Amino acid sequence: MQKLFRQLLIELGEDPDREGLKDTPKRVTTSYKFLTQGYRQSVKEVINGALFESESDEMIVVKDIELYSLCEHHMLPFIGKCHLGYIPNGKIIGLSKTARIVDVFARRLQIQERLTKQIGNAIMEHTGARGVAVVIEAKHLCMMMRGVEKQNSSMKTSYMTGIFRSDLRTRSEFMSLIKD
Repeated sequence: MQKLFRQLLIELGEDPDREGLKDTPKRVTTSYKFLTQGYRQSVKEVINGALFESESDEMIVVKDIELYSLCEHHMLPFIGKCHLGYIPNGKIIGLSKTARIVDVFARRLQIQERLTKQIGNAIMEHTGARGVAVVIEAKHLCMMMRGVEKQNSSMKTSYMTGIFRSDLRTRSEFMSLIKD
């Protein structure tokens, strides 16, 4: 990867041997490995057994989970927050594991629509919940820094499954709980 980033600097018209850029290919390689670590992680590893039997059957909501991802079209960041809710069906998941699941999928080249669905499906699959709801709000630097250059635009996506999809009251309760 370092050779590729060195060549990129040359293609951009830079001198990769100048003082400020000597270690840039190494630093960028380290950065991209971190930003794409989701390819080398699995949800099962991240959960690490943190599923617990529970009699709870009320909605559990985790709000404002920060997320950072790279747009697969331009490899520029999109930054936002994820809200997720689920209704347990005998099992709950450790609180920090929800944020780690978001990162598993966010730390890949992504589109927000797919990311939203992947998070919801993972929570559903591993908890066996009666339903899962995910809403992501994000700002996309590919839209802010290039192209149309709209600084104040943001994108919202949602994914609802199970009771969140079939019961409007459940969906409405979730949406009211994630409002600012």
